[in-house]
Amino acid sequence: MFKATPNPPVTEPASITDPTSPYECPDSKKFNEAANRAVDYHLGPMTAHMMAAPYSPNRLYQANPASNNESLLADAVETLGSANVMLHNFADLLQGPHRKTAQGIAQVVMLAELAVNRVLDKVVPTE
Repeated sequence: MFKATPNPPVTEPASITDPTSPYECPDSKKFNEAANRAVDYHLGPMTAHMMAAPYSPNRLYQANPASNNESLLADAVETLGSANVMLHNFADLLQGPHRKTAQGIAQVVMLAELAVNRVLDKVVPTE
């Protein structure tokens, strides 16, 4: 049977013919080892212990774990209300499409404020 394409040529191992191999010659191997030492020095060696370390979030701006839901929701409502006012004040300084963008962002913040208010009403019913 006749094949339309011939078999691909047999190639030698990458370390001998590949021009990008780090082990092409002894100097390349030394250079690669030096580069690895430099990376380990500046970034620290990547050990299995570091890779398996559990994630610990930054606690600088963490809400007090002892706070109750009502307090957290009330603070969220106040924060969103303040952001809404700031965005409207900023929109007053703008013209054209930038003003419309700031007003749109203010509307999204207002909708979030309404949603948090609704949750607050369900968590702490006022009578």
